Amino acid sequence: MARKNPFANVMSDDTPEENKAILNYTNKGASKALIQSLDEIAAQADRFLGGEAIVELDPEIIDTSFLRDRLEDDEAAFEELLSAIRERGQDSPILVRPHPAMAGRYMVVFGHRRLRAAKALERKVRAVVKDLKDSDHVVAQGQENTARANLSFIEKATFAAEIARRQFDGDNAIILSALSIDRATLSKMLTVSAISTEILDAVGAAKGIGRDRWYDLKNSLERPAMLEEAKAFIATDDFRSKAGDDRFNSLLAFVKTAGKKSLPKVAKARRWASEDKSVSAEIKSDGKTYTFALKAKEAGGFGDFIAENLGDLYQAYRKKVDQQGA
Repeated sequence: MARKNPFANVMSDDTPEENKAILNYTNKGASKALIQSLDEIAAQADRFLGGEAIVELDPEIIDTSFLRDRLEDDEAAFEELLSAIRERGQDSPILVRPHPAMAGRYMVVFGHRRLRAAKALERKVRAVVKDLKDSDHVVAQGQENTARANLSFIEKATFAAEIARRQFDGDNAIILSALSIDRATLSKMLTVSAISTEILDAVGAAKGIGRDRWYDLKNSLERPAMLEEAKAFIATDDFRSKAGDDRFNSLLAFVKTAGKKSLPKVAKARRWASEDKSVSAEIKSDGKTYTFALKAKEAGGFGDFIAENLGDLYQAYRKKVDQQGA
């Protein structure tokens, strides 16, 4: 069965062909270690299973990975998997490791949905048990998800950020290998992943939303006041009634509209000059503030004259307004 292209959302929103070559990495430096095709990525993940005995384990003694790689479960896809396992059995084993902190228990490296299905069906789960270091766990989980899980851009971004937070290495080589990305893409992922966790959890996986639009949202939420408005919006019934990409789209539309409303008014400017050009004035107004700047050799004297006659000028203005209203 052909695999879906999991990189479709890592690139810009307008990538023309879903199954085109994904990233053209340079063949030097760290890029030599990057995996170039989905088949190679899948084969790399499969090597963690190769040559190992498959055993049947009680799902109740298996814990989830220490790294979260999904923001939400695709229930439709899970129901499809559940039906398939119910009818045909579990075709491929999951990968687990002895739990690093609890004797007699295991931790999933990849295969969380198959484990969940086994629990729902009250069956044992077919698994390969392999003793892995945390860093190997990360690479295996990332490569399996990259090849088969079709994670969204934001799920990959938050996964990358969690690996970076744990500081497995100084140059992020483990992240590059786990997700098969280059450093430029990783930089953008880490930037976007800095969006408030409250916002990310509320929006969810947003499968159809790519890097550019997430980047746009990140920039729109830079101001603390706007972030607070966004947090208030995601608590509304209108937002919560939406699902999938519609949640992201409604949030982005909200912050764009709110941003325009909160922009300060630009002061309108005009100029005045006396007939003999000896004095000029620059006048600015934003509706609340009116600025009158004189330019002349005798600007001070003329300015004092205006100031001394402000009372008369105001009375003349009021008389004109009253006459217009009559």
